[in-house]
Amino acid sequence: MWADPDDDPRNKQGPGPDGELATLQDFLRDYRLTLRMKCEGLDAEQLARRSVPPSTMSLLGLVRHLAEVERDWRGWLGPEHRRPKLYGARDADFHGAVADPEVVAGAFRDLEREQAETDAALAAYADLGERVGPDEIAIRELLVHRIDEYARHCGHADLLRECVDGRVGQ
Repeated sequence: MWADPDDDPRNKQGPGPDGELATLQDFLRDYRLTLRMKCEGLDAEQLARRSVPPSTMSLLGLVRHLAEVERDWRGWLGPEHRRPKLYGARDADFHGAVADPEVVAGAFRDLEREQAETDAALAAYADLGERVGPDEIAIRELLVHRIDEYARHCGHADLLRECVDGRVGQ
């Protein structure tokens, strides 16, 4: 087992959260936590290892990519929320994921900051059905897209981690 069920911070006792927003936030929190758990205990080389050639994916690349995605989704709120890419050109989040402890620390700082900024920006909208930005996307849709992105990449993280050290997900 990846984590002892009694110690797994994603396991909760009692009823689930009340309401749509609380439920969406709970799922997002758990996927974010899952990604961190998949990266725990690995050094910079292991995190940066592209263990499924020819893919450029690595666990560190996923962390960097999700920081970039958090920033990008804020841009959908409107032009005042758009920011330049964190890592530059397309796929730089994966290509720049190198085995350097400073790059690893920076990636996790970037992810935490971008998550917090996106959470704060979305918290300004009480109505999940409110449509924002030039594409008139609903706040609900932005939240679901974030959950979807983390869920997809947690699946990738399972496979990448297993190739790095044999540890499997649950």
